[in-house]
Amino acid sequence: MEKMQDIRRQTLALLADNEPGVLSQIARLFSRKGYNIEAFAAGATENPGVTRMTIDVMADESHTELLCNQLRKLYPVHSVKWLNAESAICRELMLVKVRADSGEKRSDVIQLANIFRANIIDVSLDTLTLGITGDAEKLAGLENIMKSFEILEIARTGVVAIERGKA
Repeated sequence: MEKMQDIRRQTLALLADNEPGVLSQIARLFSRKGYNIEAFAAGATENPGVTRMTIDVMADESHTELLCNQLRKLYPVHSVKWLNAESAICRELMLVKVRADSGEKRSDVIQLANIFRANIIDVSLDTLTLGITGDAEKLAGLENIMKSFEILEIARTGVVAIERGKA
């Protein structure tokens, strides 16, 4: 009898050609296999012709290995790495706008932002907007604390990740 594996968030990092249609090819692969991309981030690398993509997907280990093998077969994909917490540095950016319509609320939000090492990036008469970078737990912690101040808006990037130490 086959043992059921744990379905959990898996992080894949890949390098692909920086050209039109590549993202579409990758998204179609996930769609064909029946997986939803939970988080996605892409950006330039040290080589302008190559884009680094970080993709989070909910899957077990065997399906993650299958996805990696299928991604490697795509023509514009140069490399695929399956990252884990021990071998990678993962960060995400969150912007959160909260109501701060009194001096006391504003002071409390600023103190909490300092504890979380968040930056105050915009101030208005009624709101403060914070920017924070960190792992998912840190961002979730700040979000939970800010709920008591009435969160007006949140924007989060997908996770960006890079392998530790190795060249």
